[in-house]
Amino acid sequence: MTFVCTSCGRCSGSSSIEWRCACGGLFALAKRLPFRPNLIESAGRTLWRYRAMLPLLKGAEPPLSLSEGWTPLLSIEDAGRRLWAKLEFLAPTGSFKDRGTSVLISALRAQGIQRVAEDSSGNAGASLAAYAARAGIEAQVCVPAHASPAKLHQIEVYGAKLIKVGGPRERASERAQQLTSEGSYYASHVYNPLILEGLKTFVYEIWEQLNGKLPHWLIYPTGNGTLLYGSYLGLCDLKEAGVIDRLPRLIAVQAENCAPLFAPFQGHLPTGPVAKVESARPTVAEGIAIRKPPRAEQILKALRETKGTVVTVSEDEIREAQQTLAHQGLYVEPTAAVALAGWRRLKDHIKPKEQVLLPLTGSGLKAL
Repeated sequence: MTFVCTSCGRCSGSSSIEWRCACGGLFALAKRLPFRPNLIESAGRTLWRYRAMLPLLKGAEPPLSLSEGWTPLLSIEDAGRRLWAKLEFLAPTGSFKDRGTSVLISALRAQGIQRVAEDSSGNAGASLAAYAARAGIEAQVCVPAHASPAKLHQIEVYGAKLIKVGGPRERASERAQQLTSEGSYYASHVYNPLILEGLKTFVYEIWEQLNGKLPHWLIYPTGNGTLLYGSYLGLCDLKEAGVIDRLPRLIAVQAENCAPLFAPFQGHLPTGPVAKVESARPTVAEGIAIRKPPRAEQILKALRETKGTVVTVSEDEIREAQQTLAHQGLYVEPTAAVALAGWRRLKDHIKPKEQVLLPLTGSGLKAL
């Protein structure tokens, strides 16, 4: 397995401890496996039913799994319309992050990695802590000091070393990156391309669960944007395999208080680095409070290619959406409710016959 820099084209072995290229570019897989529907392991009820489409190092069998993936699709109602909700908050650690973590930790265990570091506002850190514990790998998780106490407790209870970092979210990232000089592997849920390989299974499952079809719109809470971009890669796989003839519109929803993608997209600025939002304010959607997403350029490209857009929602809209979902029996964290709030912003522009799907990304129990 080989990684290639998306900026300069330099190749690096997947066993390297580099988490990004020396030029500052992000790594991608040099060769991604194609989607092959005839190789789906139909008896499986985890994302590893797509084992033939997931890259793993020799010696990584069986993959490390906590039965992640194959989350339910549920019909919900809002504003007189029926929507699909995919219940990612029913994942083993309570968030969609488990999809990518399962693939990454399977690879790292096969490489003999003994210690990993990560930065997170909570969900990614909890996921890494759980899978690392299962694999017998020591985990260090750097978190913003203001993160949800429930998420911090979850990280600690798995046995990870919790490192609280004051200041904005990116300070936790800086601290985790520093730990690489102390012998830890930076198991980043943002930078490592194996994470995206796990996340692409989100749309593979939708395609199967809807009998070979896809909704017209997929609406995502978006901070680092890994689920959105991983979905885009998966959708491209499906189209290249000839099993779909169109890509759904991908929608990135951000909190008004922290929306670094909104101005570049709405202003039709050339694709390129997105400036950090210096004026960001706190938001109840802490999971998407990212002032400068490292994959911003890729996210904007995916939105433009699918005729999608970026919308922002207020704090009141987020809270109202969370309450609406709860009244339908779905207790999700505010970050997950951002998807429903985004739908409400867009609903007058969506035709009645067009299907919409919302990923409900994290459990409400994490926001206590």
